[in-house]
Amino acid sequence: MNTLMLVGLIVLAVIGVLFLVTMSIYNNLVSLDQNVNSKWSEVENQYQRQADLIPNLISVVSSAVRVETNFTKAITDSRTRWMDAKTPLEKDAAGVEMASGIANFMNVVATAENYPVLQANTQYVALTDELAGTQNRITVARGRYIEAIQGYNTAIKTFPGNVFAGMFGFVEKEYYKAEPTSLTTPSLGQGVLP
Repeated sequence: MNTLMLVGLIVLAVIGVLFLVTMSIYNNLVSLDQNVNSKWSEVENQYQRQADLIPNLISVVSSAVRVETNFTKAITDSRTRWMDAKTPLEKDAAGVEMASGIANFMNVVATAENYPVLQANTQYVALTDELAGTQNRITVARGRYIEAIQGYNTAIKTFPGNVFAGMFGFVEKEYYKAEPTSLTTPSLGQGVLP
């Protein structure tokens, strides 16, 4: 009877260890998944900040100078596409388009000799600085998001996480992929575009 009891205790100990390992792996995967979600929220937050600045920019520029409506329409349309996007990749693509439109608009205004009044407008200068800072924050937030995805994807593809990931419904997250046009987006002042 002692041998049977000893075997029973060993089986219970093995089951307990397996349960603790499974629980630990599951909790780690949940934590990594939540980290990816929070990093995307920060990217989205910075894009929202950029989108919120667009009406102010158009208002300041329009009140100071006559601006071609194709630029203001393009920026407004890209802002609307960003607001209507559903997935993170759609939002990111629309965000890059929005940043590119802002940069193109501001580069035209900055290089045109016909806008000295605008160049002297303190609100315009403050908005361009704020937009440049926002675009830098987007770049940093996107980098952190990509790192979070890498950590998550590594955890679900390596042993023993790969054994449990499928069992618990954890699937690979998609990486951000830069479009060729976003790599040549003009910079905004001293800011770095995403």
